[in-house]
Amino acid sequence: MKLEFDHVGFVTDVKKGEENWVEETRVWVTNPKVHPFHVEWLRFEKDSPVSGPVRESPHIAYRVDSIEDILNRYRMRVVLEPFEVGGFLRVGFYQTEDGVVVELMEYRGSDTEWFPKKDGD
Repeated sequence: MKLEFDHVGFVTDVKKGEENWVEETRVWVTNPKVHPFHVEWLRFEKDSPVSGPVRESPHIAYRVDSIEDILNRYRMRVVLEPFEVGGFLRVGFYQTEDGVVVELMEYRGSDTEWFPKKDGD
């Protein structure tokens, strides 16, 4: 069962360099793979449906083979149900019993991709 560190995420209201749009949550995110300390910045639009811990607290993200397998092993409260991102990733957000916000990430293919470019981009 894979549980491999991917990044830490911090909420900001300041544009941070190159950002990618996540329509499902109406948030701009930076690529943690290019940050020397694997930091992802999240900048939520005012009309984002996301509220609570994901929007208010930092999170730690892990690459997993199966979100469900991890949830069966660790007791965590769902704070944002799993959803697809850009056709290359499935993510869900959870909170541990002691309050840590955790993002579980299932990559669809290579886990080195980040918002892969489509033909014509």
